[in-house]
Amino acid sequence: MSAAHPVAELYADHHRWLHAWLRKKLGCTHRAADLAHDTFLRLLNREEPVAIQEPRAFLTRVAQGLVSNHFRRQKIEQAWLEALARLPEAEAPSPESRALMLETLIEIDRRLDALGPAVRRAFLLFQLDGLPQAEIAARLGISVPTVKRHVARALVACCFDDAAG
Repeated sequence: MSAAHPVAELYADHHRWLHAWLRKKLGCTHRAADLAHDTFLRLLNREEPVAIQEPRAFLTRVAQGLVSNHFRRQKIEQAWLEALARLPEAEAPSPESRALMLETLIEIDRRLDALGPAVRRAFLLFQLDGLPQAEIAARLGISVPTVKRHVARALVACCFDDAAG
């Protein structure tokens, strides 16, 4: 791979293969094209230069992360659409509000996912299930002060741009 344009060469040598791999995985040529494009964009946006010994294994790893994100987003979007369908028509948000709320839900999911399972679980038990901190501590086998730290950390991550990293 040339040092001057490693991503360009990687693209020229492997884009067709990556698109075919994604198409097989997703069952949609258009979504595969989008994710192949996003894979190479992710490489172009890296701060460190791309030095790859096994290009297809590397591209597969990057693309698999994007595929996982795609399916996760689809799941959130489906749950959001189901929740909207249960609302009376008079209470339904505008299309613009729907789109903004969906993007917010996806961003919160991304931020919570970055925190790790213990923090995420404590936060969801507290916020969604409304459990008291003592019960969360008992369920998770951790102390109440740890529950408080987990919930506070998740709140900060969800509410402040700088916290999500």
